Amino acid sequence: MKNTPKVAIVCDWLYGGGAEKVVLELHKMFPDAPIYTSYCSQDWRDKLDRKVITGYLQYWPFSSLRKFLPVLRIWWFTRLKFDGFGLVISCTGNGESKGIKVPAGTKHICYCFTPTHFYWRHYNQYMKNPGFGIFNWLARLGLKILAGPLRKWDLKASKRPDYLIAISNHIKSDIKKYYGRDSVIIHPPVDTENFALSSGNRHGFVTVGRQTAYKRLDIIIEACNQLELPLKVIGKGPEHKILVRRAGKTIDFPIVPDNKELSKIIGASEAFLFAAYEDFGIAPVEAMATGTPVIAYKAGGALDYVIPGKTGEFFTEQTVESLTHFLKNFEPSAFNQKYIADFAEKFNEQVFKSKFKDLISRYVIKNTQ
Repeated sequence: MKNTPKVAIVCDWLYGGGAEKVVLELHKMFPDAPIYTSYCSQDWRDKLDRKVITGYLQYWPFSSLRKFLPVLRIWWFTRLKFDGFGLVISCTGNGESKGIKVPAGTKHICYCFTPTHFYWRHYNQYMKNPGFGIFNWLARLGLKILAGPLRKWDLKASKRPDYLIAISNHIKSDIKKYYGRDSVIIHPPVDTENFALSSGNRHGFVTVGRQTAYKRLDIIIEACNQLELPLKVIGKGPEHKILVRRAGKTIDFPIVPDNKELSKIIGASEAFLFAAYEDFGIAPVEAMATGTPVIAYKAGGALDYVIPGKTGEFFTEQTVESLTHFLKNFEPSAFNQKYIADFAEKFNEQVFKSKFKDLISRYVIKNTQ
């Protein structure tokens, strides 16, 4: 970008998920920008051309305990130095990178995936099931002891960025509710190129995502069990073994090697099932790129891309009964697959880059000239 000041990128961590895809797109936009993070896996370091700078937490010997270290991450992020940079972009969700301190004259834009779940909207849910398997007891203890003071720090940290970007209308509302700040919406980039419109015959249902408790895959599996509907469950995570045990004879857990194969499986399905109360949800939009309608729980980020009767449908309660009632009456032939695929292009990587560049031009470059 012309006249763009020297840029640095900061994120909570880099080891897999939608947040990392945002950092990758920012890296493509600003290839010379260093990327500061508390921890980075080797594959993501390679994807980012080894521009990643980490601290001592990278070498923490107990890797499975990294998420239990918010105080240490706060200490590390707040001591980073950004002298010489004109713009710092933080990408943060359930971490602490928005709390960085920048020198006078340096602009700080925060791309916010969510106000930290553990402290705000989903605190009670995480207390019931933190999603850390055998470490659930430790997670509950840590939340109970630290949630109060960390919530105060998180609120204080949310005031530091000059501008906040929300990933969806849902998160825009939560930023206002919990942080008391306004924000603009730029949806996260979706790699629609690798998910082609399918024109073949369709049969059964599919769901894709990390297999954790809050994704509520249990609802999807039980609904398909009761109706004996064919379902493919794609992904991995701490809940995998539990979900496999619950699955009936019509449910399969295929191993998918790459996006090309994933696109084929989704494109051969009648609908993509999505039961999570999600901040956005990249996987459903990827499904839409294949022309597949999305059946989603009516909440969160899904409200930004599921249009009843056009790109999908909603079930209204996060329960097996609500989803089962809807699936009994679902008519896949009522949807125009090309319309769905075309609509998904509104969330592609080029749209993300264009909106991000426009924001920088309006709020950063013009204000520094």
